Amino acid sequence: MNNQSVFPESTKCTIGGTLRRDRLKRIPVIFYRTEAGSEPVRAWLRAMPARDRQLIGEDIKTVEFGWPVGMPTCRPMGRGLHEVRTSLTGNRIARVFFYVDKNQRMVLLHGILKKTRATPASDLDLAWRNMSKHKEGLA
Repeated sequence: MNNQSVFPESTKCTIGGTLRRDRLKRIPVIFYRTEAGSEPVRAWLRAMPARDRQLIGEDIKTVEFGWPVGMPTCRPMGRGLHEVRTSLTGNRIARVFFYVDKNQRMVLLHGILKKTRATPASDLDLAWRNMSKHKEGLA
């Protein structure tokens, strides 16, 4: 299992241009790792243009520092699964599915660019399968 966060632990939050050293992560982020050792969300993010990656990272960081976070940034999907919602340029929508594990870590399970209003059932099923494997220690 990978304990590496999306953002370094020393990341500080600025509010109104002032560095806030008292603002700590409420839940650190880790990437789900498959049995084969790949990290699907990390690979998905790396394949994106830098600006899209930055916007998604900012929303993930919002959840890290502000958990629990509600709409419009984060939404529960059922059975312990949540999504980070990011609006990208060109009227595109990114979703990163995650759950909070027993160690209070935000485990990034699956990422998609939505093409329709509804979240595809196949993507939700994949995120739930990844969550089950992670919980069972199989991945």
